[in-house]
Amino acid sequence: MSNILIIHAHPEPKSLTSALKDLAVETLTAQGHAMQVSDLYASGWKAAADRGDFLQPARPERLGYAAESHHAFASHTQSPDVEAEQQKLLWADAVLFSFPMWWFGMPAILKGWVERVFAYGFAYGVGAHGGERWGDRYGEGVLSGRRAMLSVTIGGREPHYRERGVNGRLDDILWPIQHGMLFYPGMQVLPPFVIYQSDRLTEAEWPDIAAAYKRRILGLFSEQPIPFRTQNGGHYDGQQVLRPGLGAGESGTRIHLVQPGDPREALDRGAPDRTESLEMKAGGSPGEALEVQAGE
Repeated sequence: MSNILIIHAHPEPKSLTSALKDLAVETLTAQGHAMQVSDLYASGWKAAADRGDFLQPARPERLGYAAESHHAFASHTQSPDVEAEQQKLLWADAVLFSFPMWWFGMPAILKGWVERVFAYGFAYGVGAHGGERWGDRYGEGVLSGRRAMLSVTIGGREPHYRERGVNGRLDDILWPIQHGMLFYPGMQVLPPFVIYQSDRLTEAEWPDIAAAYKRRILGLFSEQPIPFRTQNGGHYDGQQVLRPGLGAGESGTRIHLVQPGDPREALDRGAPDRTESLEMKAGGSPGEALEVQAGE
């Protein structure tokens, strides 16, 4: 059996989002999987990324968050809560992210979890940098080999999130999370489980919702992931721009999905394994730190 981690972000234990989290724990435990849950609101997770994340800062006179993140990770002086979450991610074979969509994104407490836990040297800034290689990211990285899936409750109606819906395509709204936060450090991302009009769900509708969610989580290790193109698989040029002829017939973020007939991607699988422990050495470049962490 496998190890499964749930990152849960909802302040109400009796909410629909929390009920889905509880159902996942019950269902997957019954299947023999080992489970851990990081309940961010219940644990009082610190969402703000600040000086308190670094026990022995390299430059205490002026905070440069990315640089301090790099130093703290490499010197094992991260805040204990951050390191504990990193260890859970390394333990996990799959990660479920359970949250409501608020203002077209994840709750701030969950965004803060990503910003603090996905440290420089852990989730970005890893692998060889030089020439036309921009490190191990987008399909490679510390979290490669793991699966991830979003469980998202949405108050709006499903048509609002279609191709021509007023809110925009849901895949585009979730792109920064699924591609930018989860695929970036190497995870294989499954299509999300989504409930629309979640605040209007009746008790009579719950059994069908529960059955649908059970089917999804029972397929956690068999369902096909979203076919994001890998950075180093050959589909992008040395400037990380999609090569001519690829993505034809698509637009927007969908050009970054592998299409039938595209050349087979070929990743360098000879790179050292970085998934076993926090003994890894950060090997990133300042440029990537600025790109991912948005500078200061």
